[in-house]
Amino acid sequence: MVKLTAKIRKETGRKARVLKDAGRIPAVVYGHKVKNISIDVDYKEFQKVLRQAGESSLIELHVDGEKEKRLVLVKDLQKDHMSDQYIHVDFFETSAKEEVEVKVPLVFEGESIAVKDLGGTLVKNVQELDVKAMPLDLPHEIKVSIDVLKTFEDHILVKDLVIPKGVKVLAHEDEIVASVVPPENVEEELAKEIEEKVEDVESVEKKEKTEDVVEETPEEKK
Repeated sequence: MVKLTAKIRKETGRKARVLKDAGRIPAVVYGHKVKNISIDVDYKEFQKVLRQAGESSLIELHVDGEKEKRLVLVKDLQKDHMSDQYIHVDFFETSAKEEVEVKVPLVFEGESIAVKDLGGTLVKNVQELDVKAMPLDLPHEIKVSIDVLKTFEDHILVKDLVIPKGVKVLAHEDEIVASVVPPENVEEELAKEIEEKVEDVESVEKKEKTEDVVEETPEEKK
């Protein structure tokens, strides 16, 4: 379990912006039967912890002035649209005795023959799974081997995944996680488009010729 240190934050609202200049991020800790507290964490330390834990693994949070550690999950992240830097973090404090629901990212590994030899394209229908488990059983990621995708008829379903013990997947077991689609016949598609354009041009020309033919009036016939 990765560790993160924090300080109690007194600055709120616009005053919290001064933390950015000090290389810190304002944050809040909340949870079931937990009193909300405002904190701030070191930006670089948080980045490192986030890379290790992600949003599905527990973080051991040590708040200055508190003897007991807190077990938290990153629940929400806010970024500045201009700088793409984190500007606020929500930590959800869990109880080691209660199950929690989180989204766990899928990591695709291996090599598909349908892609390598048949020229197909790998389609990842699911990028993350909703799971439920005790906090200490939460996986950081779930690996998906695409080696089994040998033809365009092969699929990887939720029920095919190797799920760690104690973890319950909330998605339907027959949901398609990944598959390989055949390459498009580019030449055929281009030929089809050209043929359609030629037909459109011929149709327009025929219509224009019809409109140009004006019936002569009796005066003109004389």
